[in-house]
Amino acid sequence: MDAQGHSHTDKPEREATLLRPDQAHIEDEKDKDIHGGSSHTKIGTIDSYSDASDVERDAGISRFPTQQDHLGSDLQPNPTELERIQTQKSQHSQTVGCITLKSRASTKPLPALGANKPYPPQLLNQEAYVTEFDGPNDPLHAQNWPFMDKLIIATMLGFTTFTASLGSAIFSTTIPHLQAEFHVGSVVATLGTSLYVLGFSTGPILWAPYSELKGRRSPLVIASLGFAIFNLAVAVAKDVQTVMICRFFGGFFGACPLTCVAAVFSDMFNNRSRGNAITIFAMAVFCGPLFAPFIGGFIVKSKLGWRWTEYITAILGFVCFALNVVFLRETYAPQILVEKAATLRRATKNWAIHAKQDEIEIDFRELLEKNFSRPLRMLVTERIVLLITIYMSFIYGILYLFLTAYPLVFQRVHGMNPGVGGLPYFGLIFGQLLAGLVIFLRQPAYERKLAANNNVNIPEWRLPDVIAGGISFAAGMFWFGWTGYRADIHWIVPTLSGLLLGFGLLAIFLPLFNYLIDSYLMGSLPLLILPSERIG
Repeated sequence: MDAQGHSHTDKPEREATLLRPDQAHIEDEKDKDIHGGSSHTKIGTIDSYSDASDVERDAGISRFPTQQDHLGSDLQPNPTELERIQTQKSQHSQTVGCITLKSRASTKPLPALGANKPYPPQLLNQEAYVTEFDGPNDPLHAQNWPFMDKLIIATMLGFTTFTASLGSAIFSTTIPHLQAEFHVGSVVATLGTSLYVLGFSTGPILWAPYSELKGRRSPLVIASLGFAIFNLAVAVAKDVQTVMICRFFGGFFGACPLTCVAAVFSDMFNNRSRGNAITIFAMAVFCGPLFAPFIGGFIVKSKLGWRWTEYITAILGFVCFALNVVFLRETYAPQILVEKAATLRRATKNWAIHAKQDEIEIDFRELLEKNFSRPLRMLVTERIVLLITIYMSFIYGILYLFLTAYPLVFQRVHGMNPGVGGLPYFGLIFGQLLAGLVIFLRQPAYERKLAANNNVNIPEWRLPDVIAGGISFAAGMFWFGWTGYRADIHWIVPTLSGLLLGFGLLAIFLPLFNYLIDSYLMGSLPLLILPSERIG
């Protein structure tokens, strides 16, 4: 009997030694992960007409306490309950519109229905009109989509993330030309990169709660269009003020893929395949800034001029917008049920049909208290989150420091031009590709451990790779600093240090990213914005 009152007498003794006390009740057939595929929120209220399955929630999915914990129920999930659990994830008390409706109740009398009509009676069984998934194998659920559909969406969103991260660093190659055209100092010119990163840190405050309230597709489509427009505005700017303002908003909209794409992958992939999907995302995040100096260096050196670095970024942004509009499908399960309810209402003319997500009412105070402040509250109350955030912020910050250090070493010390001076970044890129390959090769071993543990995920299994990455990263930094300051040392020597640096960057960032998702699955989306907030 565990702390929640669950009986495990029917479990083999071997499994009992492997499973955590708060996870041992999850059975092997639940590995479909239909109830834990994304950073959904949890049930916050229990209506009088709800049955017991409406309040059941897997404790193994999240470290947050649930109402099930407080009720002390010993109900076990079964396949028919999984879709109900998934349906009501957005109803947790940490989500807007769940338990404080009374505080927003209007004191004004209700308006008349009109034409002397009396108010209709309350529906006897409102739950009968709530849309749900048709079992754990419902093809509407993102985890049940064909693999090719998932691959197309993952590739497309990887390209969107790459474009956003490319825009953050490509501007650094234009700084000398910006100084000459607008007659500003290097500090002011460099502000364009700083403001973009500041937009990266402030944007998730909007995009994270928006994606949990309205789904993933809407913010990604809106943000890709806004990103393209503001980069285009930088390209045609007539003064430095316009450049700086538009750079900030370009970063603000560009932050959306960094915030939401990991959640989309978590929606589509279960514990077995999520690691590989997040690897694609992490490589897109890191490779974008490393390709940028190479691409931007040759552009500013050519007859095109510095403005074409922004034109090309804007063009890529419009391509992402077109791809997202045409091919991106909604992956967030509660929003899928909202769309299903809308389809049924139109087809049946029964306007009582709705999804649980439709019951949410948005209030600014609740947004501020529950969604906007949640990352900071978790940063204060969860020590492991604080430590991981500091470390990941340091690593991501070092990545941007290399954008300044590499030109000093390879252009000033070794006399390379801006275009050729961007080639040494490929050492970092190849190092990241090597780390990604190692992670892919280790995935079967992870799946075997998962199967041996009754398909219950242990977040700490992700951490050994971080140890190897930390050693590699520290060694690479020492190598680069030791060999990069003298012209008599061949340029290939500091370039090769990028293999260790790139390997360490991804081997640190990716497992910690997965650790946060595995540990705080339902609240992981706000957590994923903390590193960028600390950088900003």
